[in-house]
Formats: sequence, structure tokens, C-alpha cells
Amino acid sequence: MSDDKIIRMANQIAAFFAVQPGDGAGPVAAHISENWSPPMRAALLAHVAAGSPGLDPLVIAAAPQIRPVGA
Repeated sequence: MSDDKIIRMANQIAAFFAVQPGDGAGPVAAHISENWSPPMRAALLAHVAAGSPGLDPLVIAAAPQIRPVGA
């Protein structure tokens, strides 16, 4: 899956949780951890490590809580 598609999907999740009550980072991380395949999570976390261009700030805030691949 391309980085552009990963970024778009992560940003869509962030947009949904941004308007929900409470802290959005936890639910974003939980959704990605529970529903994304290990290769998708690895691609997202690599993108965050590379400086996060194009990612919503809520996705960046959620990144440390996303279950790492192999965990």
C-alpha cells in the first residue's frame, strides 16, 4: 500500500475522532492497532519516524500508543 493511501486513511480516522468528546489520540491509536495489518502499521510508524509529512497532528500524537509490529 502506498504512503499516500496510508496517510489518507490515518488522517480520515483522526478527523473522525477529532470531533468526538475526550482525547482523540487514544481512540485513534486503538483503532489503528486493532484494525490495521502489521505491514500497514509498520508503514505508518516508519512515516512518523521519517518526520510525519502530511499527517494530521492527532495521528502524530497517537503514534506512540500504536501497537508496534511484532508486539
